[in-house]
Amino acid sequence: MFTLAPAVLAALLSTAITWLSMPLLQRYALARPNARSSHRIPTPQGAGIAVIAATLLVAAAWTYGALSLPLIGSALLIAMVGLVDDIRPLPVLLRLLLQATAVAAVVFTAPDAARIVPALPLALERGLVLLAGIWFVNLVNFMDGLDLMTVAEVVPITAALALLGWFGDLSPSAGVLATALCGAMLGFAPFNRPTAKVFLGDVGSLPIGLLLGWCLLELAWHGQPAAALLLPAYYLADATTTLFRRMIRRERFWSAHRTHFYQRATDNGLKVPQVIGAVFALNLVLAVLAIVTVRAGSTMVTIVSLLAGAVAVASVLRRFSRPQVC
Repeated sequence: MFTLAPAVLAALLSTAITWLSMPLLQRYALARPNARSSHRIPTPQGAGIAVIAATLLVAAAWTYGALSLPLIGSALLIAMVGLVDDIRPLPVLLRLLLQATAVAAVVFTAPDAARIVPALPLALERGLVLLAGIWFVNLVNFMDGLDLMTVAEVVPITAALALLGWFGDLSPSAGVLATALCGAMLGFAPFNRPTAKVFLGDVGSLPIGLLLGWCLLELAWHGQPAAALLLPAYYLADATTTLFRRMIRRERFWSAHRTHFYQRATDNGLKVPQVIGAVFALNLVLAVLAIVTVRAGSTMVTIVSLLAGAVAVASVLRRFSRPQVC
């Protein structure tokens, strides 16, 4: 039975922990502006601790311990990696190895019956899912570079996943986790609205990517890969296009930069609320399209929804990449 209680509890807990942790974050985890930053004054980071703690505590309690232990352990591991990296940056290869370990623990402990493309050998499919998971964790981190950006992305996706869980198109544990994550992000949102008082930090964006990726993977395992692609389509398109563009230009694509479409949008004259509003509206459209594909159960509807989603994402990316006429 669908209930908003996990979201409400997670929101309250996330708000309380964020508020209580602010003095410590201000002292020990201050993000200072640099040439790649979108903020102009030193701002504490690390509020992701509150979001992840609220999400896992509420989801684990609400599912009576049915939430996957490898998932919980991996989320905590990757959060610790992010916490250390927020305070003192880790070497790229070490960070990537630890991220891969966390994602692998989730992917390779899944039941053999959990398949997306049964025609592929299981080992090959798991390997591809592992690579996709590592990329998804990192792209959520890369895209967390503007006030409320991660909120504008995660809230519509998790709300849609929670609704699909209510419909029975998603496992109960994934539905509850998505509901709790949605609430935790809403509890964090007042502290992150422009101009942000605190950032998530890697301690938040990395495990959020892991948890969100697992929910989407569960949706794909339930026979809905199109919906699992539609929901994060904006993040996938922005981050992946930017990655390939930098690789073609032979840039150090693993280093921090300001060339994502949402960053270019602010450089091209759009204000932060305008960018966030466009992303949020786009994600609402993608969420509706994803739900329609699942509930309709029609190949034609799925194809039309995928095309509509691609057009919607492309139009926003095009707007972000062009100078704004005053």
